[in-house]
Amino acid sequence: MQYLYVRVVKAKDLPGKDVTGGCDPYVEVKLGNYKGVTKHFEKKNNPEWNQVFAFSKERIQASVLEVYVKDKDVVADDLIGRALFDLNEIPKRIPPDSPLAPQWYRLEDRKGDKAKGELMLAVWMGTQADEAFPEAWHSDAASVGPDAVASIRSKVYLSPKLWYVRVNVIEAQDLVPNDKSRFPEVFVKAMLGNQALRTRISQSKTINPMWNEDLMFVVAEPFEEPLVLSVEDRVGGNKDETLGKCVIPLHIVQRRLDHRPVNSRWLNLEKHVIVDGEKKEIKFASRIHLRICLEGGYHVLDESTHYSSDLRPTAKQLWRPSIGILELGILSAHGLMPMKTKDGRGTTDAYCVAKYGQKWIRTRTIVDNFMPRWNEQYTWEVFDTCTVITVGVFDNGHVHGGAGGARDARIGKVRIRLSTLEADRVYTHSYPLLVLHPSGVKKTGEIQLALRFTCSSLINMLHMYSHPLLPKMHYIHPLSVIQLDVLRHQAMQIVSTRLSRAEPPLRKEVVEYMLDVDSHMWSMRRSKANFFRIMGVLSGLIAVGKWFDQICNWRNPLTTILIHILFIILVLYPELILPTIFLYLFLIGIWNYRWRPRHPPHMDTRLSHADAAHPDELDEEFDTFPTSRPSDIVRMRYDRLRSIAGRVQTVIGDLATQGERFQSLLSWRDPRATTLFVTFCLIAALVLYVTPFQVVALLAGIYILRHPRFRHKLPSTPLNFFRRLPARSDSML
Repeated sequence: MQYLYVRVVKAKDLPGKDVTGGCDPYVEVKLGNYKGVTKHFEKKNNPEWNQVFAFSKERIQASVLEVYVKDKDVVADDLIGRALFDLNEIPKRIPPDSPLAPQWYRLEDRKGDKAKGELMLAVWMGTQADEAFPEAWHSDAASVGPDAVASIRSKVYLSPKLWYVRVNVIEAQDLVPNDKSRFPEVFVKAMLGNQALRTRISQSKTINPMWNEDLMFVVAEPFEEPLVLSVEDRVGGNKDETLGKCVIPLHIVQRRLDHRPVNSRWLNLEKHVIVDGEKKEIKFASRIHLRICLEGGYHVLDESTHYSSDLRPTAKQLWRPSIGILELGILSAHGLMPMKTKDGRGTTDAYCVAKYGQKWIRTRTIVDNFMPRWNEQYTWEVFDTCTVITVGVFDNGHVHGGAGGARDARIGKVRIRLSTLEADRVYTHSYPLLVLHPSGVKKTGEIQLALRFTCSSLINMLHMYSHPLLPKMHYIHPLSVIQLDVLRHQAMQIVSTRLSRAEPPLRKEVVEYMLDVDSHMWSMRRSKANFFRIMGVLSGLIAVGKWFDQICNWRNPLTTILIHILFIILVLYPELILPTIFLYLFLIGIWNYRWRPRHPPHMDTRLSHADAAHPDELDEEFDTFPTSRPSDIVRMRYDRLRSIAGRVQTVIGDLATQGERFQSLLSWRDPRATTLFVTFCLIAALVLYVTPFQVVALLAGIYILRHPRFRHKLPSTPLNFFRRLPARSDSML
């Protein structure tokens, strides 16, 4: 994309225009209908601005660039001088050429005569790859006020480095409870920033309690908050008494890279008492025994594991070398919907955010345009192809000085899994932008992206498929699903808080949308979608079952005879079974190669069940937690959930019944059934000892594939026997 750049550096020897002989100069750069203005200085004849202006070549409707130096005045600004440039004479600059050196230009008055004063300028034609582009004033954003200019520029952000903190609370000694007439019920409460965890109440109700319990926290570098441990005694229903505290700065805590245990430490507990209205610290002999470490061998999950963009451990020493480079070109969007109203008409100020690994990028905001063109390119190192890049499009709510409560509205997002991309191929494709609202799913436009994954080593990339997905500490000392969910939520909060404190901020609502912060919340729509995904996976097995049933019922006699022949060959030559299976899978894979996907997949409304979702289900999905809906709606939803849970409960009960029937075959719960089964097992063992296995397999196969004329419509004898076995359901209340 071509731009005309004007760098206004400084001026000298400007004449005084007011009574005191001074002037308040500023520069106005004008090109057709577009006008950029520098800041003005009070009483300064040799001002320095060093500001850059960029005019989009697509929108240029003039042949002359006009640069005016004016004196700021209360009534009307006075012209000090001007410089004119013919656009056909302006030089082109193509990086990596060095920047164009600015030159002094003598100012002229309106008649073209020489005026007093000189202006230092550099004027050139360039592209958005120019170093001056990010900091320049843009003609596209001419209506943006000076306070909001920072919020429309492109930026690169880095997520903070996250660590897990493991606190192993072992025991405490010599506690001093205030009430010595009762057995203390002691627990330890740990606080780190806004995270608070506590151990269970110690089973040994003495002044030397034991716990040996792990507490896990998430923390980001630089470590701002210390870890605060307090030993507390449960003296009443809701009343806890602090027996002692200790504060541990995290920068002194040991960093662990593997599963080897860290050294434990005894720490003194301190207690605060109030004497004469002042808080005084008293030290006494109470101690607490701990193991604390910063876990460098884990990957701190701040995204869902299903579409994570980074799987490396925290400690840099454990990183493997990169396997390639990902290049993303954010080209344009078209058909965007108006996201807000300004001066009585709809408008959209769109920008993109992309996240991969720890690096976030934000494009510049294109102001008031439903077909924005960014043409910006970014690169990332790739360490694992089984990762996902997320690109989101947002409407900037702070361009026109949005109030403190203004939010950047979602326009849509796209996820692209790197493993679905062929190496060294450029994918240029438009992706639909879809957003789910309480009123239903809406297509808010399309975004055009260019992607290329360049592989540096094919062997290393293929070898990655044999490695575990997460670092080895996740398998040696696994964290529970509940723990991971809580820690992921804490990590998201830390990342969104840190990025919202950057300048310009990457706002909290943007980060939370990109990280899918509410993906764990209950949704009837998502539950239905997941159920039908399971049915889609099982549909292959169901189709095979139906096909086999047709073979058994001789629907197509020729096919059934061929299956008989194949079966007899495999029984007579069992060593051919596995090669036949693998050859069949190979042929299916080669056959499906013709219909392989040509483009990365995009958000699918049908798969998500978003296009057929009931309005009440969507309203429930967008409800806050805890709920903010009226009691009658909550009661209706609760009853609906109970009816669904009742069906799930019945299915789970049926599965348990079938499993218990298998157990009762040998449990003698039904002595006659177990006698029959044990006798059958003895006879079967004797028969199979003397009969070759191939004969047994041949007879069993021919029996299963027998003609319908030799079949009964009643259930088979083994099935009747199994259904008569007892289960424990009759013992349930």
